[in-house]
Amino acid sequence: MPGKFHLYPFKQGEKLQLKKQHPCGGDKWIIERAGADIAIRCLTCGHLLVIARSKIEKSVRAVIPAEES
Repeated sequence: MPGKFHLYPFKQGEKLQLKKQHPCGGDKWIIERAGADIAIRCLTCGHLLVIARSKIEKSVRAVIPAEES
């Protein structure tokens, strides 16, 4: 991910793979809303989380663009 002073341009519809798994066992999420806070939905169970951008940038392992999915 980009450095401390460069924000990754998250877009709605992109899929994220996070470093840690959700309690349901899934580690893939889709971005529902992007801004200062980012709303992501688990692709396994459908749970919605709203997390600060700084925490998301630290926990992302891979970003899958919306065009490929």
